[in-house]
Amino acid sequence: MPQPAGHRTGGSMNTLAASHIAVVLLRALHFAADKHRDQRRKGAEASPYINHLIEVAELLTREGGITDGVTLQAAILHDTLEDTQTTPEELEAVFGPEVRRLVEEVTDDKRLPRAERKRLQIEHAPHLSTRAKLIKLADKIANVHSLIHTPPAEWSGERKQEYLDWSERVVAGCRGSNEALERVHDKTVAEGRRILGSVPSSGLR
Repeated sequence: MPQPAGHRTGGSMNTLAASHIAVVLLRALHFAADKHRDQRRKGAEASPYINHLIEVAELLTREGGITDGVTLQAAILHDTLEDTQTTPEELEAVFGPEVRRLVEEVTDDKRLPRAERKRLQIEHAPHLSTRAKLIKLADKIANVHSLIHTPPAEWSGERKQEYLDWSERVVAGCRGSNEALERVHDKTVAEGRRILGSVPSSGLR
């Protein structure tokens, strides 16, 4: 019987055989690499955007013990609807309705102002599915790590501190989904605060 997506599964491969997992993940990587081919991260290194998507999926597996194929595919594809011309119909045609729904669940509405999108992430986090919470956790870990080590050149110290505060508020709504990922997030934010010399804003924890 399949184990819940948020639980460690040891050496087992959850609902899909290992060979099929490899096929679907490589297909997702190929798809995402093509869709994001002209995009770069905002950090000083301007690394290819696909690196971030690989990091999110790797964090889920290495730190969170996640081997669920749907979760890992959606992690790799999680920015395709938000940041490329990919449509939900295209995602479903290639990866099926489960993956499409999960990617939609973690997608912001880019028609809204940035401040409103950030507010809604905090508001929606407690109501996400377990799989979506896992992706949010890994995404925030990856983003905070990048902010600490390769921050955008134009970001002030205050803006970096505000991002750490916001990340904590989003993750607060995802707690209970995977303790290992939550610990990594907390450790990464604490490292960021040491480097920036900041403390959490009141009422955030």
